[in-house]
Amino acid sequence: MDKLWLKNYPAGVPAEIDPTRYETVSQVLEESMKKYAARTAFICMGKSITYAQLDSLSRNLGAWLQSRGLAPGARVALMMPNIMQYPVCVAAVLRAGFVVVNVNPLYTPRELEHQLKDSGAEAIVIIENFATTLEKVIANTPVKHVVVAAMGDLLGGLKGTLVNFVVRRVKKMVPDFSLPGSLRFNDAVAQGAGITLKAVPRTRDDVAFLQYTGGTTGVSKGATLLNRNIVANMLQVEEWMQPAIDTKSETQINFVCALPLYHIFALTVCNMIGVRTGSCNLLIPNPRDIPGFVKELSTFKFNVFPCLNTLFNALAHNPEFARLDFSSLKISLGGGMATQRAVAEKWTAITGSTIVEGYGLSETSPVATCNVSNLKGFTGTIGLPVSSTEIVIRDEDGKDLPLGEAGEICIRGPQVMAGYWNRADETAKVMTADGFFKSGDIGIMDETGETRIVDRKKDMVLVSGFNVYPSEIEEVVMNCPGVLEAAAIGVPDEHSGEVVKLFIVKKDPALTESAVHDFLKEQLTGYKRPKYIEFRTDLPKTPVGKILRRELRPKA
Repeated sequence: MDKLWLKNYPAGVPAEIDPTRYETVSQVLEESMKKYAARTAFICMGKSITYAQLDSLSRNLGAWLQSRGLAPGARVALMMPNIMQYPVCVAAVLRAGFVVVNVNPLYTPRELEHQLKDSGAEAIVIIENFATTLEKVIANTPVKHVVVAAMGDLLGGLKGTLVNFVVRRVKKMVPDFSLPGSLRFNDAVAQGAGITLKAVPRTRDDVAFLQYTGGTTGVSKGATLLNRNIVANMLQVEEWMQPAIDTKSETQINFVCALPLYHIFALTVCNMIGVRTGSCNLLIPNPRDIPGFVKELSTFKFNVFPCLNTLFNALAHNPEFARLDFSSLKISLGGGMATQRAVAEKWTAITGSTIVEGYGLSETSPVATCNVSNLKGFTGTIGLPVSSTEIVIRDEDGKDLPLGEAGEICIRGPQVMAGYWNRADETAKVMTADGFFKSGDIGIMDETGETRIVDRKKDMVLVSGFNVYPSEIEEVVMNCPGVLEAAAIGVPDEHSGEVVKLFIVKKDPALTESAVHDFLKEQLTGYKRPKYIEFRTDLPKTPVGKILRRELRPKA
């Protein structure tokens, strides 16, 4: 196919980027913090911080982390929603020479323990709302240093105090916890102010992030993202945006950051590219509160709106959202899950902006393909490979397929991960001898170089942009008293794309649906829990006894 997509690149988008332009991610961040010192970097709950403040806060926190005696390359976990402390922590960890391990704050103790042990994280910054989760497992992990953040930490004196009072006392969102030796976020920053941040030699081949994902199996593992992977994807996406918005002009760009920063999509597209381009990010801690979300948008002239299908849909059905001013909106970027045509068309009717759909994975930092940024009509495809990226469609034997035939989407480019953290066996399953990453998604490429996803090779269920693996659900539910056999599948859902459906063969006839739900509530985070449970007398199996999930899926 020889990069046939290049002839369809918009004017000005280069075929290649230079991933060696920067040595590390922290070098990119530090350049922006100096260059755009006076600009607003982040806004959250009505409070803003400038790039100069981001520089100061992250320098101080980074110095404090170094003072704990952590060795270069030590892993530091971050477990928070979209609050101001998150981008501060990301910059601090990287500038101090450490590795960021992003953690979903809604994880159960079991899920948190696995990630902390697997990554070898020695420190964690966690919001107090979920500190009780850490308390339950910290003794079983390598974590030695704990920083506890509160919602109001960076909101200023009176406002911060008021927000913390409401969160703790009125809404009672902070369960009691005990983490002896832990330090409050603002205290760590204050202590770090009196310490010099030491320069730590790091190279483009050093790890910057461990981004946890199920990958091609249900065992959660860290996609090892090197400095060069993230730098490359920043430069790729920045160039890709140019036809719709000039990131290199003197005019500041405003991003809406409603997707969680612990997810690779928002981490790169909002935090990393936002800082790289001197943009302002409006952080939305709770995008499920649609009225509150819309209220925040009403005071903000947004230019770039990264989102996923479920959120596009929820906003499009809110009457107040339709009354907003969309005259500044240049790019609506869809990712994380397939954007449905009906949602895209409704969004465009309201905002006048076409949803530009992209595609990628944690393993690709994440953006691998995208529709052109100045798209004039929704295509339903995942677009063209971005600069310096190759896509091939291959069969089960690893042979390239001709245009128009369905096969596995394989990706090669500077944004592709180094492998799975300490999992050479799992890495070997997804990386080919010629350097392509096997995505597990089935697609068809047409003569323009655009690809359409038609199926998934994996049994993975995609719930609102999050990977859910049936094997994990099944393993957990088999520990539920009264369960004999279980199988989990994904079924279509108009709100989240897919949800989990669980089939159970009872061991105890008295087992109820509510008992199963109660059990799983303690073991699985919300999006992994089955929406539907069906009891059966038996499950379809192969001759050797392997459960056939495909026989349980709804027939088309």
